[in-house]
Amino acid sequence: MKILKKAFGICCIGLGVGILLVLLLPVTGWLFLVGVAITSMGFAWLAC
Repeated sequence: MKILKKAFGICCIGLGVGILLVLLLPVTGWLFLVGVAITSMGFAWLAC
């Protein structure tokens, strides 16, 4: 079960960073916040 937790956390971090990298071209406020939230959720998931 721990492997599944870590995999989910890593996927969240990857998704959040991907959103942030794509959004460096046209910067929109709410999508940037979504990327930051997903990335921080991934790190929090790994910390548990």
